[in-house]
Amino acid sequence: MTITIGEAVGSLMRDGLPVRFEAFDGSAAGPPDADITLRLVDQRGLAYLLTAPGDLGMARAYVSGDLRLEGVHPGDPYEAMRLLQNNLRFRAPSVGEALTLVRGLGLGNLRPPPPPPQEHLPRWRRVVEGVRHSLDRDAGVISHHYDVSNAFYRHVLGPSMAYTCAVYPDADATLEQAQAEKFDLVCRKLGLRPGMRLLDVGCGWGGMVRHAAEHYGVRALGVTLSREQAAYAREAIEADGLSHLAQVRHSDYRDVAEGGFDAISSIGMTEHVGVRNLPAYFTFLREHLRDGGRLLNHCITRHDNVRRETGAFIDRYVFPDGELIGSGTIITQAQDAGLEVVHEENLRRHYALTLRDWCANLVEHWDECVAEVGEGTARVWGLYMAGSRLGFERNEIQLHQVLAVRTGPDGDDGLPLRPSW
Repeated sequence: MTITIGEAVGSLMRDGLPVRFEAFDGSAAGPPDADITLRLVDQRGLAYLLTAPGDLGMARAYVSGDLRLEGVHPGDPYEAMRLLQNNLRFRAPSVGEALTLVRGLGLGNLRPPPPPPQEHLPRWRRVVEGVRHSLDRDAGVISHHYDVSNAFYRHVLGPSMAYTCAVYPDADATLEQAQAEKFDLVCRKLGLRPGMRLLDVGCGWGGMVRHAAEHYGVRALGVTLSREQAAYAREAIEADGLSHLAQVRHSDYRDVAEGGFDAISSIGMTEHVGVRNLPAYFTFLREHLRDGGRLLNHCITRHDNVRRETGAFIDRYVFPDGELIGSGTIITQAQDAGLEVVHEENLRRHYALTLRDWCANLVEHWDECVAEVGEGTARVWGLYMAGSRLGFERNEIQLHQVLAVRTGPDGDDGLPLRPSW
């Protein structure tokens, strides 16, 4: 029995479709007057959906242009994703129904097409390439994500080139004001003063290094595994006249030989370290602090402390080998490494606002971004940022800043009685 694609999709929806679905065979499902339409444009898109069920198949079809979202901009598909997440309910077909659907749609569709070029290797292939979170493998996956194009990142992130959660001093603050506030909050928590030495691990495009040097007079060293980031940061440091105070190296943090730092900032770095490596990570950071030196760890966290792998879309298209865990685990590992945790706060809602503003930038500069990296990669970023915004809004993921001190043997932590930030 032959069935249409629209009939197949409609039969699997427990509560019906909240959007219009239209397929290349002329069939459709869902309300004709819906504001948003999902359009399956060709056979390859159907093969993606059938051979990689879940978010990976959808992502492949969407990134390749075989599945189109109409009614939202590809730079910010937030409203469509929110509608689908709130209202899309699949029902599991019986074995008999599944066989009927497969036969009706054609067994030939079960041959998986090659994935889009934006897709990274699956986890099992990465194991062949090297041990997870080894120096070589970390360098490869960091390059996959961050060495896209500095021009592309400038369009999306804005002048600050800060690719981490901003801190909005009020609801009307701009993205640039919020990013400046984030860097300044970190500086205040670290108690920076002129002449101090700061190490910024995973320094990105050098925003923290430059802010600390310019506004607090510290001697700052940043390290990043991204060659593109390091080159950009060095040029920005020189342009700002900060070469006497700040430097950025293209290097793994584990290769930093200097020690005795007054402060260390780790902003958006822990996600790339790996949960199993957290003890070694915090031990390394503690060993590079002087007694009384402070560490500020700023990272995305889960809403609980249950370890699980990231979804296939994030792992293949966005953060290969990235891992998240709850703030409780972050704090425990810092304490077990010999650091005294003195303060933590959750900036979850601030990251939702940050992602909102990044998506707005992508929409505004869509043509330039597509010209720079191609439409497929631009689609990946719109999908990833809008989906992440939903995750932060729904408390599925969080953002914690944890402040810790290498307390001296006499118990002196160098902190005021109450927070000064």
